[in-house]
Amino acid sequence: MAASEPTWPPPAGDDWLACADAALDPGRASAWVVTPDCGASVTFVGTARDHAGDRTGVRLLEYEAYDEHVVPVLAGVAAEVRVRHPEVRRIALWHRTGSLAVTDVAVVVAVASAHRDAAFDAARWAIDEVKATAPIWKREHWEGGHDDWGRCDHRHGHDVRGLHRPPGAPVGAS
Repeated sequence: MAASEPTWPPPAGDDWLACADAALDPGRASAWVVTPDCGASVTFVGTARDHAGDRTGVRLLEYEAYDEHVVPVLAGVAAEVRVRHPEVRRIALWHRTGSLAVTDVAVVVAVASAHRDAAFDAARWAIDEVKATAPIWKREHWEGGHDDWGRCDHRHGHDVRGLHRPPGAPVGAS
């Protein structure tokens, strides 16, 4: 298996949900979601960028996750996508953890449907919901040696302050 491919195997079902410290291959997710009854697929690829807000100079991102809860949250997102867009056939929701250099792939959302409107709408809603609900935190490492935790915009069904944050992260950090 190439270094750019995730180490987990594709599932038997129609949702491929994963969070791991492994490089993500968006092409693999894009290819997996397509089935003969799908005329449209949309893949969103989120990459580590060199700035946050109006500050430039990010050199590295570190993602940490509350591992036991990430895949169940992703499953909830996939289930809600299917309620909102019943015509969606397959969904891949992947998030990376660990250290990422600028331009490394951090998140992949791939959706296939019979028609493009549902695929676009479902992919857009899914990435927004993953970012809002998955218990994953981002630490930004800046040029000059400074680092800090990114903003937390999570909407959880429970209070995560103190319980789910990475060691050393301030309350409310993401």
